[in-house]
Amino acid sequence: MRSSDNLTVIGISAICNGALMFCSHFLCKLPQVAGLRYSGLSPSRGGCIADMPRKSATSRIAPEEQVATHPAETIPIPKREIAKKSLRKSTQSLDDLARTALKAFLIARDAVFNMRDLLTHSSRMAFLAIKECEQELDIIERYIDDRLPAAITRVNEVRARQLLTSLKCTTDLERIGDLMMSVAMRVQSRTEKMSALDVRQLVEMAAILREMLDLIYHGFLELDLEAARKVLQMDKDIDHVCHGLFQRHLTEHTTQNFDVLLMAQAIERAGDHTTNLAEDLYSLIEGRSLRHPPKKRAAT
Repeated sequence: MRSSDNLTVIGISAICNGALMFCSHFLCKLPQVAGLRYSGLSPSRGGCIADMPRKSATSRIAPEEQVATHPAETIPIPKREIAKKSLRKSTQSLDDLARTALKAFLIARDAVFNMRDLLTHSSRMAFLAIKECEQELDIIERYIDDRLPAAITRVNEVRARQLLTSLKCTTDLERIGDLMMSVAMRVQSRTEKMSALDVRQLVEMAAILREMLDLIYHGFLELDLEAARKVLQMDKDIDHVCHGLFQRHLTEHTTQNFDVLLMAQAIERAGDHTTNLAEDLYSLIEGRSLRHPPKKRAAT
């Protein structure tokens, strides 16, 4: 073959290759511009793209519909998590009521403890301490009384019994605080000094009362039935001292120390409220009340 023929063939081949590359490039760009799928070419056949991808259906959905297709993003907190948090909150609320009721025991005990200093030394600090205890007991009783109705609807029978016991206990403890405050007011209003024997007997009654409150506090803390039994027995000791003080004043036919008798009566009544606490502890542990023992069946 001649050299001129070779050059002609080479030129024709170059022109064909250039045309082929131009067509391939044009066909590659055409689907992207038109938004169509083109499958006429494949890499194995000299093309650049085998299959142009189709736009997904979700890409043409309105923004509002896209949000609706992802429910996990529209609900930030599952209902189960809300229920768990509500349960934890209610449990904490119940525990708070129980702790508050136990705190009332300590406050009432402190009020009785300061009674000794008030009777022996007419201490102004002791009077203010008793007054503060009485105010705190009032606040605690209102706190539990306001929150217990809602709390008791979310618990079982055993826990409901505990909550009712807390309410009854705070009522008795608040009454003890009132009685101690009445004694403190009478001591402060006296213009004459009490006799040493009167002071000694009143202090003895207050000491027994304080020991009773200490026992019943630990009884509720540890659910100790023996503590309830001891408190019920110790109430007789307060009654014995109180009756002795009344008998001595009545035999002496003196009315000028009538307020001393009222002080002794207030401390004795505080002892009765403490026995109520012991009965509540017994009922909480045994599940039955000492105030209403079961009737015995008649023998047939």
